[in-house]
Amino acid sequence: MANTAQARKRARQAAKANSHNSALRSKLRTAIKAVRKAIDSGDKEKAAEVLKASSKTLDIIADKKIVHKNKAARHKSRLAAAVKALSTAA
Repeated sequence: MANTAQARKRARQAAKANSHNSALRSKLRTAIKAVRKAIDSGDKEKAAEVLKASSKTLDIIADKKIVHKNKAARHKSRLAAAVKALSTAA
């Protein structure tokens, strides 16, 4: 347990930040799953629409440094490629 007032405060702040960051990471995963679900449904227009909204979410979370910007870019690229491939397969 923290012995000083400063250490107790830092422990409180860390717990609060951890909770907030966990919620944002969950939001990121949910956004990715939403695009995957839209791709699996086979509707290219809906998938593209969901991808656009999810891309914004990924960018916001990367800007807050919850995940690295390259990780967000990698996810966006792979999802966009999957949506693009959907049109050639259909």
